[in-house]
Amino acid sequence: MMLRSLALGVIGLVYVFLLTPIVLIVLMSLNAGEFLAFPPQGLSFRWYGALFVNEGFIRAMRTSLIVASVATLTSTVIGTAAALYFVRHAGPWRDRLRLLLMMPLMLPEILTAIALLFFLYATGVGTRTMAGLLIGHTLITLPYVFINVSASLYNFDRSIEQAARSLGANPWVCFRRITLPLIKPGLITGALFAFIISFDLFNLSLLLKGVGMTTLPLQLFDYLRWDFDPTAAAVSSVSIVMTLLVVLIIDRTVGLRSLRFG
Repeated sequence: MMLRSLALGVIGLVYVFLLTPIVLIVLMSLNAGEFLAFPPQGLSFRWYGALFVNEGFIRAMRTSLIVASVATLTSTVIGTAAALYFVRHAGPWRDRLRLLLMMPLMLPEILTAIALLFFLYATGVGTRTMAGLLIGHTLITLPYVFINVSASLYNFDRSIEQAARSLGANPWVCFRRITLPLIKPGLITGALFAFIISFDLFNLSLLLKGVGMTTLPLQLFDYLRWDFDPTAAAVSSVSIVMTLLVVLIIDRTVGLRSLRFG
């Protein structure tokens, strides 16, 4: 009983440690004072109004949403195909393929960004443009889709596919109506991780962004260099709300209970 209480206490402390910064940011965004500080000097929504009339933040938010959405879609398609090949057809190349696909998670993000920057300059493909930014974000988010879809495929009963093929279903119909629905939890989990990671990428975006192009984390960083008012906290709060909305949409559509790692 004592051990169980101790474990619950530790878990509670971990939750407090994780949630306290979020609560503080939201409270500071409601600060009626002129500076980013805690405790708030009164409560006000004035800084949210300042955020939504700030063209720089609106443009950066739009860019982040576009990049995250396209990178998530691309990494989901490529990661799912890679997972299917890895689990079912890789054979003796299995370990090498897994190492290659997991490499962006093993290396520091800044090293990946520098290597990709040199590669784009050497090849002239998408150098410091939206294309280069999308390639970088897809590379970083791909392992998250690969891991989750692979976990779903390991628990997959292939006899269902064989039954469908024996009844005349071609490979595409079999994948669309049998395989895809059964691996959907892992696919959605990977896509959710990919979107959140892409939306918050900083180092890679800093090196690969084009002239006049900026994502929300970069815009927030530049803003804090010269201004220290609660607008920055309002931006962070909006990002938190957007992430919660993504999770809520997933919960309402497929259910969070079904999103598991195998």
